[in-house]
Amino acid sequence: MKKLTTAKIWQFAAGQFGWAMLSGIISNWLVYFYQPDETAISQGQTVFIPQGLVVLGIFTIIGGITAFGRIFDAFTDPMIASWSDRCTSKNGRRIPFLKWASLPLALSTVLVFWSPINEKSWLNAAFLLVMVLAYYLSITAYCTPYNALIPELGHTQQERLNISTVISFTFIAGTAVAYLAPTIWGAFIPAFGRVGAIRVTFTLMAVVAFICMLIPVFCIREKDYVDTVPAKESAFRSLTATFKNGEFCKFVGSDIFYWIALTMFQTGLPFFVTSLLKLPETMTTLYFVGMTALSLVFYIPVNKLTPKLGKKKMILFAFAVFSLAYFYTGFMGKMSFIPETVQGLILTVVAALPMAIFGILPQAVVADIAQSDSITSGSNREGMFYAARTFAFKLGQSLSMLIFTAVSTIGAGEGTGYRIAAFGAAVFCMVGGIILVFYNEKKINGIIGGIVIKY
Repeated sequence: MKKLTTAKIWQFAAGQFGWAMLSGIISNWLVYFYQPDETAISQGQTVFIPQGLVVLGIFTIIGGITAFGRIFDAFTDPMIASWSDRCTSKNGRRIPFLKWASLPLALSTVLVFWSPINEKSWLNAAFLLVMVLAYYLSITAYCTPYNALIPELGHTQQERLNISTVISFTFIAGTAVAYLAPTIWGAFIPAFGRVGAIRVTFTLMAVVAFICMLIPVFCIREKDYVDTVPAKESAFRSLTATFKNGEFCKFVGSDIFYWIALTMFQTGLPFFVTSLLKLPETMTTLYFVGMTALSLVFYIPVNKLTPKLGKKKMILFAFAVFSLAYFYTGFMGKMSFIPETVQGLILTVVAALPMAIFGILPQAVVADIAQSDSITSGSNREGMFYAARTFAFKLGQSLSMLIFTAVSTIGAGEGTGYRIAAFGAAVFCMVGGIILVFYNEKKINGIIGGIVIKY
């Protein structure tokens, strides 16, 4: 089997840039678009769906839709992973999925924001639900096989770490471009109005993302780098066997709480900027791009330090710093002795390092676990390991969206709910770190290195 060159790694990573941009659009702007605060409404944002706690008197419409979408997404992950693991295409087990999922993913992302009625309506809510489900099915069909290629293309721990580092860069870059949306749609508002400008912006981004997602399809011949036998287990048996891996369960348990915290933070960031700091929404772009740029400075140190310190210690450190950052966020706008713009800048600086660590290492950890399981079980279930991970954390994200959209309605005028969300994210992050303490990294490394260790 050929070794993946640096050029091929970047071609592979281009796909991540594409789907990360689309994921960033949904993660960062869906709630902001459909549950606008007073600032956005005053600037011309149309209210398309019923607002308030109208679902069982507990949840908002957008919260219920996004949560249901995540749950649907979680349950389709094992199905797609099983199909991919068992695929017998002459072009490989993964690339065919990337090819056929690209266009539906780009198209559904755009249609999520294209409500058929230009006023508040339950029909818009129904349309939104259908489009959100289409989006999540499409992104699962692309991302699950894509992630499964990481342990297959990387034949050693260092190669997998290098791939994870590069795709983390393109993931952050894609997400950062999604955060540029307010700056872009601001230029289109005079011609199209606020809602039209947002839709045009997301359409242009989706076109770029579609092209990027096809780059690995046409530039990487999977069979040249991967020599695996398609799995024969059913989806249920494969998923059950995957969750029987104790170390995987510990890591995934930690990962769930990380994603709950991160989803609350990402969803809330535009509101933290506009409602807590009372700054223009374009400052969201400035802070996130600054956070991204600064995190890139840490990529090489993280890549070099990880083999010496271990992935577990690095991630534990990131959990601790992120917890502090989220806790600090809850006080933003209340610290009168610090200018509002500086408060946002402090958050940008503090969050940059853990952002780099979480961007690189979790994917590499799952790749290590998948390889060690393949050695001990003799079954190539790489796709199912990534699907099982996403299955678990997407359930956590569903819970996160329900919590955020519900608590954000508390004291909406004063931003009380947004502060509660920030403090909640800090608590979830700390719990994730505590669970990770029990992950046995030495056992996994021993299996990969051919060392028999008793525990």
